[in-house]
Amino acid sequence: MSDRETLQIYADKAGEYADLVQNAGADPMVQKFIANVPKGGTVLDIGCGPGFAAAAMAQAGLTAHAWDPVPEMLALAKSHPGVTARQATYADLTDTAAYDGIWSNFSMLHTPLDTWPDHFAAINQALKPGGLLHFGTKLGAGQARDSIGRLYSYMTEDALTDLLTQTGFALTYTRTGEEAGLSGEIAPFIVLQANRG
Repeated sequence: MSDRETLQIYADKAGEYADLVQNAGADPMVQKFIANVPKGGTVLDIGCGPGFAAAAMAQAGLTAHAWDPVPEMLALAKSHPGVTARQATYADLTDTAAYDGIWSNFSMLHTPLDTWPDHFAAINQALKPGGLLHFGTKLGAGQARDSIGRLYSYMTEDALTDLLTQTGFALTYTRTGEEAGLSGEIAPFIVLQANRG
């Protein structure tokens, strides 16, 4: 998450993005994640944006950490009770067996594709044995900018599931669909859950 143009777009549109995702805490995937993490566990929302998912986790009694590289997003995330927010990226994830769950929802897709194996390996290492990963991304191939200039990395479902297996995860749930994001463009996506082996 180091592409300057992408980060600037999120900084400029932080309020608009927050309005778009304000119901994220009620997302069934957030609730599924909370239900599958040990009660009172420690979780990390990496690429947290305005922090609505982390807020729902904190409200459910989890120790919720939220990371984002954009100060304007962090200011919003910090406003939620119980959320510990930090300016950080995937490159800063060096913990070992620190988290019961990691929520990586449509954020890794703004990092270069060649960094994904290292990012998933770092997530695996940071999870406790059996820990839960939630991952969401747009489906496709290669890298491109969307209509508002954000850099995206795309992967097919098969390539993604192969990469997860190679980096030590056991897939437990997948769902695919299509939806419009901040740019208004309809795009195919996948959300999944997997456990550290």
